[in-house]
Amino acid sequence: MKFHQIFKAAMHEPKKLAAFRLLKIGKVFQYVFLFITLFTVISFIRYVAGDAVLFESSPELLEQGELVGGLIYPIAFTLQLVISTLYIFLRISVFAYVGIVLLRLMKRRGEYRFMWNTAAIAVTVPILATIALDFFPVMSDYSMIITSLVHVGYIAAAAKYYPKLAK
Repeated sequence: MKFHQIFKAAMHEPKKLAAFRLLKIGKVFQYVFLFITLFTVISFIRYVAGDAVLFESSPELLEQGELVGGLIYPIAFTLQLVISTLYIFLRISVFAYVGIVLLRLMKRRGEYRFMWNTAAIAVTVPILATIALDFFPVMSDYSMIITSLVHVGYIAAAAKYYPKLAK
């Protein structure tokens, strides 16, 4: 399955979202890393443009930044990539556990590895929402709550299509 097909299905087809639990883990990782790269590139562009301040600068930190010079950009990009990767994979893992709880409540059958795949593909809309909400400073306080609710909603919609427990 091609990435654009996964992307389209992840946006509005919960039945296919549930079926993505059967994708090979390598394909799921590639898909997630596309979003990690997008997230990192946008964040880095905002950093370079001076739109986003990552840390409060002390005079000592500014002095060290001037000493490092142009090396600050590859270091900043690498740090942003590592932090984005950690954040997104941690988010997927936590929401996979939430998905397991939802499966139990819905009396559906599923394992963590399958729910992890579903949660990884279901992160499509929440990541796009996070990127969009990041441009509105007023919404920054609520963006985590909003995207978390959206993520749980997508996982719950997909969980309805998991097989039922045998009696």
